Amino acid sequence: MSTAAAAVEMHASRWGDPARAGALPESARGLVEAVFGIDERPAATDVTVPAPALAAEVLDALRAAVGADHVLLDDATRRLRTRGKSTPDLLRQRAGDLSDAPDVVVRPADHDQVAAVLAVAVEHRVAVVPFGGGTSVTGGLAARREGYAGVVSLDLVRMKRLLAVDHTSMTATLEPGLRGPEAEALLAAEGLVLGHYPQSFEHATIGGFAATRSSGQSSAGYGRFDALVVGLRVATPRGELRLGSAPASAAGPDLRQLLLGSEGAFGVITEVTVRVRRLPAEKVYEGWAWPSFAEGAAAMRTLAQAGLLPTVLRLSDEHETAINLARPDAIGAEGASGCLMVVGHEGEPDPVAARRAAVASVLTGLGGTPLGEEPGRAWAHGRFDAPYLRDAMLDVGVLVETLETATFWSRVPQLYDAVRSALVEALGEPVLVLCHISHVYETGCSLYFTVAASGGDDALGRWQRAKAAASDAIAATGATITHHHAVGTDHKPWLPAEVGELGVSVLRAVKAELDPTGVLNPGVLV
Repeated sequence: MSTAAAAVEMHASRWGDPARAGALPESARGLVEAVFGIDERPAATDVTVPAPALAAEVLDALRAAVGADHVLLDDATRRLRTRGKSTPDLLRQRAGDLSDAPDVVVRPADHDQVAAVLAVAVEHRVAVVPFGGGTSVTGGLAARREGYAGVVSLDLVRMKRLLAVDHTSMTATLEPGLRGPEAEALLAAEGLVLGHYPQSFEHATIGGFAATRSSGQSSAGYGRFDALVVGLRVATPRGELRLGSAPASAAGPDLRQLLLGSEGAFGVITEVTVRVRRLPAEKVYEGWAWPSFAEGAAAMRTLAQAGLLPTVLRLSDEHETAINLARPDAIGAEGASGCLMVVGHEGEPDPVAARRAAVASVLTGLGGTPLGEEPGRAWAHGRFDAPYLRDAMLDVGVLVETLETATFWSRVPQLYDAVRSALVEALGEPVLVLCHISHVYETGCSLYFTVAASGGDDALGRWQRAKAAASDAIAATGATITHHHAVGTDHKPWLPAEVGELGVSVLRAVKAELDPTGVLNPGVLV
């Protein structure tokens, strides 16, 4: 039907739009200097990308599949498709390590061209890494090279169409290369909204949302991305899968669930059909104060179990509230006391007013203090800015990274304490460990931790040891190793603890059936 305009390319060695990269804000700089000190860490410059390793016959076959203009070997393009945007990814880039650069970037235009590229990869045993927005933070874009003739970055940037809209059923079919804002703009022209806004929203893609089981900041109202998906089209080395022929089915296990969260290891998602809603006429965000994290979490649980969730529901703990992390442009400035909750409502005016009043009645009755709309507006204004702040802190020698998990309500205090303790012990003082809840369910919630510590001379090693300690703590409490960041390579060692060795064997069997030569994102997930 319609195609999105080209989006801004992300920075090669930082997060996001290069024009928005900047120095640490003065308010944050004062906090950093007081807690950690300033240790300027310039990145390596003039680092060369390894020469392409693919044979001429493979390149010719790829050109025949997608057209010569869409098979790219230049250093700049390959650098932009090297790894994702986790702190370890950036630390390796800053140290001059580009060893994971693909040999070639290939840009198919449609499902058939994706299938043709996979056929070439199978014939010549070439690893293929599907690439959407490049926002992976768990090592999901660093394929294993051993045993392969080379690595292709399968860049889906040309697949940016809104293919179909069903206004009666309220569904839309999108191509995987559409970034979040592009998809929303195309849907808005139809009077519709998807409502999926993860922190990576400005750069992550529809295909990436599906392949990682993404969860957005408005998940309380719109749902996780996997809950929005009603249909998939997938290219695999064995052929095509079309899944989702009805709103619900009893025709055996739901095979869509095998592809959602599969991170390109089972197939390449080429079309996603999603549930959509009418554009909201009204959006209102407000702040609430709670004496403690436990009391705020109990209020969230009450709303979820009463079926009274707003569109946005987020709670910062005492530490995150104190330094204002819910407002990245004011970090280090005086924050609210206790714990800050952000509550947002979207929809038609009358239902919004009714739900807002009902939610406020519950929160007030449980001991919450309304703070008005200013804290909510401030959060909404800066909710995609935190990764830029992370990069600015890396510039002055402060290691900053995030990790997330989820558990049942009864286990939240144990999980919270275990992860905090593991991080503090692994990193030593001074360290900041901050946490918020941003995704809630009747039975439990997610915990999202932000960690800051001095990087020192081995920032990468320090974080790897801390992340392993936190992951061990998560597994020991029976929580999930990832709520919405996916497995990648970073979380793979802890997957057996969650699904069991038999469960991992089932996933390996699926991969063997769909990708018998193992060319799809080798080393990722399983």
